[in-house]
Amino acid sequence: MVFRRRDRRPPLRAVAEFLWPRGGWGRAFLYVKHRIRRLPDSPERIARGIWAGLFTTFTPFYGVHFIVAAVLSRLMNGNLLAALSATFFGNPLTYVPIGVISLQTGHWVLGSQPVAEVDATLTDKFLAAGSDLWYNVYAIATGMPTDWSGLEIFYDEVFYPYMIGGVIPGIIVGTIGYILSVPVIRTYQHRRRRKIKAKFEAIKKRAELEAVNSPHAPSGTKPPGRTSRVLRPD
Repeated sequence: MVFRRRDRRPPLRAVAEFLWPRGGWGRAFLYVKHRIRRLPDSPERIARGIWAGLFTTFTPFYGVHFIVAAVLSRLMNGNLLAALSATFFGNPLTYVPIGVISLQTGHWVLGSQPVAEVDATLTDKFLAAGSDLWYNVYAIATGMPTDWSGLEIFYDEVFYPYMIGGVIPGIIVGTIGYILSVPVIRTYQHRRRRKIKAKFEAIKKRAELEAVNSPHAPSGTKPPGRTSRVLRPD
């Protein structure tokens, strides 16, 4: 697997590093940017993957953003790894503002009344909905009575407006990411090719000089690539 770690982390450490990576989120973003630029693909395909990943962060499908980004990237013929990497735009530092923007936009589009103090209750509502969902799954498996009223309220007040409202800012942010990433990735790839070519040219010249100046080389030895043609009798 691409993202599998060699060392197993304890669960508490994994949660802590998810909330605050080692080195901070600034270093994490630099690492993701570096990995995206080095992907072996065309700038356009990488940028389409970035679009899919950025758009996905404005959807309310928390916990399955990787799956949503992979599906979108597949439909757009984008780079899968770029899509998965771009989903890190959604993180504990940006979830609340992304959720507020998406939810408020959704209520504006639908013409409904926004939930009061959405920035303070959005996380609690998602956690409560997840708890209700697991309770009902457990109730179905054990024959206990189910209660879907909380999830119905969550769907009407939060999930559906969030899903509708996330389309507009998701398209805007994804398009900005696409427009900015294409020239940056293309420039980086051209510069990297020039560096690799210059490195190989330097190695080749050094090898030629060593072959000419070697004390064991016979007199009249020419550098590789300049050998004279030898005529053989029929």
